[in-house]
Parts: sequence; C-alpha cells; structure tokens
Amino acid sequence: MLGVLQGFALILGIIGAGYLAARFRVVEGEQRRVLNNVAFYVATPALLFSVLSRSDPSVILSPVILITSAAALIVAAAFIVASRLWFRRDLAGTTLGATCAGYVNSNNLGLPVALYILGDAAYVAPLLLVQLVVFAPAILAILETTRGNQRGAVVALGRAAANPVILGSVAGFLVALLALPVPELLLAPVDMLGGAAIPMVLLSFGMSLRGQRALQRGTGRAAVFVATGLKIFAMPLVAWLLALAFGLPSHEVFVATTIAALPTAQNVYNYAATYRRAETMVRDTVFLTTFTSLPVIALISVLLGQT
Repeated sequence: MLGVLQGFALILGIIGAGYLAARFRVVEGEQRRVLNNVAFYVATPALLFSVLSRSDPSVILSPVILITSAAALIVAAAFIVASRLWFRRDLAGTTLGATCAGYVNSNNLGLPVALYILGDAAYVAPLLLVQLVVFAPAILAILETTRGNQRGAVVALGRAAANPVILGSVAGFLVALLALPVPELLLAPVDMLGGAAIPMVLLSFGMSLRGQRALQRGTGRAAVFVATGLKIFAMPLVAWLLALAFGLPSHEVFVATTIAALPTAQNVYNYAATYRRAETMVRDTVFLTTFTSLPVIALISVLLGQT
C-alpha cells in the first residue's frame, strides 16, 4: 500500500504545483493551454510510442484484460443511458463522460498499484495497450465529428487517424508486433520527451482548478457524480462479477477487480482540454475519482483476502 500512497502523493503534488503556479500568476488565463497542446501533440505521442514499442502485443488477449475491457464498455454504456434519460449531455459531453466512467489511470497510478498490490507491473500494460490502440481512436474520432466538419464522419475518422496520439500509439504497437529494432540514438530523445507528458498534463490540470471550485452548481454535477459512481463502484463490481462468471482463479479475480477500481486517467482531461469540450465535467470527475479510488482499492484488497 505504501507504493500506492506514493503514487497518489506524486500525482497530487504535481497538481498542487500547477495550482500554485496559477495562484501566484506564474501562468495566467488561457496560457495553461500551451501545456495541454505540447502534451497532446508532442510529449504524449512520444510517451505512447516508448511504452508500446517495448510491450508484448500477445498479452492483449489475456483473460484479465478482456474482463476489465468488457467492464469498461458496460459502465460506459450505462453512462450513455443515464445521459439520455437524466441530464442529456451533448455528443462530446456524453462521449467524454462515458470515457471518464471506463478509462482507467493505467500508467502513473496503475503501475504502482500493479507493482505493490498485485505483485507484477505487467498486469496493467495490456490494459494500457487496449486503451490506446482500441479505445482512444474511437474517442478521438467522435470528438473530431463535434468540430463541425460538414464532410461527415469518414473525414473525421481520417483526421482522428492522423492525430499524433494515435500515430504514436500505432507506430509503437507495430514496432512491438514486428519486433523492429529502434536505434538508441532515436529512442533516447523520444523517451525524454515522453517523460514530460504526465507532468505537463497534471500541471495544466492543477492550473485549471484555480478560479473555479470543483463541483459548483451549474457545472454538470449530476454527470460528474454518475461518472464517478460508475468508475469507482460499478466498474469494479462488474469486473468482479464477470471474473467470477468466467471462472477466473482467485488471484486473477482480485487483479481484474483492482484494476477496474483505478481512477479516471488524466489523459481524458487532456482530450477534453484540447478539443475544448466538457472540460469542467471531466476535470471534476478526474479529481473526485483520484481521491475516492484509494479507499476502494484498499477495501477490495481486504475483502478479497490479498492483504
């Protein structure tokens, strides 16, 4: 559990630094978007290429990942239904809300959870692969359609395919799939750029908290609470039930349930900020799930006898 606490402390520390930078006017107004843009178009593609080029593509079909991916799709569908029946978000808001419900922080929180609680950091790598190669292109394609492109979804899909996040992910996946060697001379600067991605996203996230309190009236709190409830409570429950139904061994049941309880990834906020859609809702959901996931993960560990 110490490693998980360290992971949370790391995230909250960088978010706090971003808040203080905005509080003392080191960065003002829309200047924080520069961080988002650099993270989205430069650093994040580099990070994804680095991670995926070193991954094992065959693990994408592991039972745990199939269970957690299915749970993500189920809770995302539940958010879409709630949006239609209750608070009626637009297409971008519904897409991002559904993403908040199922897209987990498999990197800067998932890694310490996997290493210190699950016993192996490799548990989260396949989910990272699925989210980047399967989920992210679909999310970005839908967001592209909300930019008012009159030539239709096919053009929007083409633009999404040319997105640097997708290009970096696909390039890294192909390098791993084909076992292509990448010279260290080329990989070293990519690794260095990738290392800046998460800090920039977290700093920008912290800056966005300045001047507007979380969960204010009129900011779509119903959507935030639904997305948070689905992410932190419903998704682990669904993963647990699916794992039991498919007869997974007890440790794999524990792994799938724990991974499903991870908070919403900060990448979702980066998508929202870049496309300027539902930023407040996504920011508040990321913030809320980050704080509430720790006791839930601890409870899962106790209930499933893995402490």
